[in-house]
Amino acid sequence: MLYSGPMTNAATPDTEITLSFGNQRAVVSPWGASLRRYALVEAGGSEIDIVWGYSGGKHKKGGQGDVLIPFPGRVAEGHYTFDGEPFQLERNDKEGPNAIHGFVRTLPWQVSRAEAHCGSFDIHLEATQYDSKGYPFSLTIQVTYELGEKGLSCSFDVRNAGTRPAPVGIGFHPYFTVGTLSIDEADARIPGAGVLEFNDKLTPTGNILPVAGTEWDCRAFRRIGGKKFNHCYVQLDRDAEGMATASLRHAASGRVIEVAMDRSFSAIVAYTGDAIADAPRRAFAIEPMTCASDAFNHPEWGLKRLAPGERFSGRYAIRHRIES
Repeated sequence: MLYSGPMTNAATPDTEITLSFGNQRAVVSPWGASLRRYALVEAGGSEIDIVWGYSGGKHKKGGQGDVLIPFPGRVAEGHYTFDGEPFQLERNDKEGPNAIHGFVRTLPWQVSRAEAHCGSFDIHLEATQYDSKGYPFSLTIQVTYELGEKGLSCSFDVRNAGTRPAPVGIGFHPYFTVGTLSIDEADARIPGAGVLEFNDKLTPTGNILPVAGTEWDCRAFRRIGGKKFNHCYVQLDRDAEGMATASLRHAASGRVIEVAMDRSFSAIVAYTGDAIADAPRRAFAIEPMTCASDAFNHPEWGLKRLAPGERFSGRYAIRHRIES
């Protein structure tokens, strides 16, 4: 494990850690517990990017590699009710009057495990710290990245460290590339039978629309083309082991990236990055989420209600292969 960045006790946006295993390299950071890069190193030393990433905090674009806790996606108007009590979150969504993607992606985490192929980051959210921000709940969180024979895995563990039940959602925001200049040239496979219907403020109406017979049905590989994805898929198809797998493919080169999610994840956001300044549609976000967007207002969409002391954990993995 190799560190770069300022040599201080606290993480900064420029603190980065390189993980290595065989020909795999991943760059992660205790700033937000972010995944900043994942690549394969060829025999000649050239690198093949799998995760479209960045180096140094000022070079980040959009939500690249962010960890989305305690809520992924948007909370409509930043408002929600839990156990009969109303709360108001900060409206920090640049595309509408909503709260978006939680708090932890802009916070320094502690490095709790440091090995050549594996790193873990920990953070504690104290209820009193976030009471004024609309989330008066205490959480202890760990995120672990690990390289191995089958690729890169990312796991999370969240514990309610408070004295009252807490609403919790977990999400991750990696962008993927199969080497094309534009994501339009790639094919996507998203194992969701339904998508949330959104209004003009990018928040759900409460309806789930079937994808069958529509251009958003990507249960088999489908060319992205000029379509603007910013869709939350639900009703995920799973294999015999309970894994739901989304994929990105470049048919001409045979490159395929697979993102496999365990049963803790019940939703996937697919996004073509159209709102990213200076680099729209460079890569395709496949966002594993334990609940759908705005689940704080629709708890039936996978919102986790953690009792005091209760834990919630899960894992997703990234694999790369060449299709013959």
